[in-house]
Amino acid sequence: MRIEILIVETRGSAPREAGTRMWVGAAEVVGSIGGGNLEYTALKIAREMLLSSETQRERKFALGDSLGQCCGGSVTLRFTKVEEMSASPEPDFDVVLFGAGHVGKEVARILERLPCRLTWIDPRPEAFPSSVGKDVKVVVEEEPAWMVDEAPPGALYLVMTHSHALDLEIVERVLKRKDVAFLGLIGSETKAAKFRLRLQQRGVSAEGLVCPVGLFKAGKHPAEVAVSAVAQLLERRAQVPVGGALEGVARA
Repeated sequence: MRIEILIVETRGSAPREAGTRMWVGAAEVVGSIGGGNLEYTALKIAREMLLSSETQRERKFALGDSLGQCCGGSVTLRFTKVEEMSASPEPDFDVVLFGAGHVGKEVARILERLPCRLTWIDPRPEAFPSSVGKDVKVVVEEEPAWMVDEAPPGALYLVMTHSHALDLEIVERVLKRKDVAFLGLIGSETKAAKFRLRLQQRGVSAEGLVCPVGLFKAGKHPAEVAVSAVAQLLERRAQVPVGGALEGVARA
């Protein structure tokens, strides 16, 4: 038996959005509604319910001084006694990742914990880890650029393969699509300038190409680069509707 804790409604600033769930069992906790004293209080209520015959409760929390939090908003929680955890939320955006090198692996580790469908492509089968998340599709393809045509509308692309020539081929193919939400390429300013020149020579506009990719200038450790790249991808995702494309991206 478990208690499902559901955020029914939020007003003002809150740590998680409506629809977020967590589950509390006698010796386990799955998920999070945002941490802090809100979650600590919710855990106490859930464990009280596990020890009683109460099956459901709803309570509104003001996220102010009385709760030891300063978000300033409010959250309404519903506590329900359930036999099993319900299915986790469906992924709501698509990411296409080219490259399973050191940075690619770190990017995949982050993305598989987010509500996204990840298509991860590399021609080298040995480059992939032995297991991946349930919403990760691994594609071993000798001609990775072909997979651009298989991507769903509104996808976000990250290109970081082992080959600059392959990067260019993939980027060119992505830029010819009209429904790209984000296109990020790993590399330096020099690489970006060379790619833009070569694309121009081929009659392809590089408008919408983000290189170097990253929301901030990180260090050179693969995990640092990955965090910065995913942060920028998520920022762009928040700017467009699901399945949409950013204005100015992918115009040939």
